[in-house]
Amino acid sequence: MVRLDGVRKEYGDTTALDGVTLEIRAGEAVAVMGPSGCGKSTLLNMIAGLDRPTAGGVTVHDEDLGRLTETGLALFRRKRIGMVFQFFNLLDDLPALENVALAAQLTGVSARQARRRALELFDELGIADRRNAYPAVLSGGERQRVAVARALMNRPALLLADEPTGALDSHAGEQVMDLLLDLNQIGQTLLLVTHDERMAERCASRVVSLADGRVVGERSLSLDGRGLERTP
Repeated sequence: MVRLDGVRKEYGDTTALDGVTLEIRAGEAVAVMGPSGCGKSTLLNMIAGLDRPTAGGVTVHDEDLGRLTETGLALFRRKRIGMVFQFFNLLDDLPALENVALAAQLTGVSARQARRRALELFDELGIADRRNAYPAVLSGGERQRVAVARALMNRPALLLADEPTGALDSHAGEQVMDLLLDLNQIGQTLLLVTHDERMAERCASRVVSLADGRVVGERSLSLDGRGLERTP
C-alpha cells in the first residue's frame, strides 16, 4: 500500500527526514511515534503528497507520487487518501453533512449522491442526529467523527490521522480510538501519527519509532485495543 525508499527531506539547513525506508501493507494499522520535531508530520505529508522529498521515492497504492504533477497529486489525494487532523479543519459556515458531502462533490459526484453517501457514514458513525448542526455547536468528539466521515467519503485506500485525539478530552478520545480500531478491523489501511502510547497500542498492529528524522525502531503488537488477538 505504501512504500518509502530512502526518503530525505531538507528545509534549508534542517533535515526533517534522513533516509527513511518504510513499507505499510494493505489492511495494516501502523502508528508512527517519536518526540516533537522528529519528522512525524513531515513523513505524513510525504505520504499524502502534500510535500515532495528532497531525495528518495514515495509510492502509494501503486502510484509513484514523484511522477505526478501538482494537479495530479491533488486528484490522487481526493480519490485515494483520507486525512484526519488534530484540529478537525471543518468549514464553520457549513453544517456537518455539507462539510462531508463537499469532499465527494469536489471529485465530480452529484450533490444528491454525495449527500446520500454522507448520510450513510453519519449513520455508521452514530452522528446522524447531528447532520444539520454547525461545527461550532458540536462537541470535540462529534467534530472529530465528522472529520473521519469526511476522510472516508471517497472510500480512500489509505486513511492518515495526525494526532487525531490530541485536541479531545479523554471520553471523546476513547470514542475516536474505538472508531479507528473498528475501521481497521473491517480492512481500512490506517497510518497514525501520535504522541500517545496508549492510542498506538490500542489502534495499531505495528509501531514505528522516529528520532532525528530516522526510523530507530519497530515493534509488532499481537493484541488489539480490546485485548483480542490481531489478525495477521
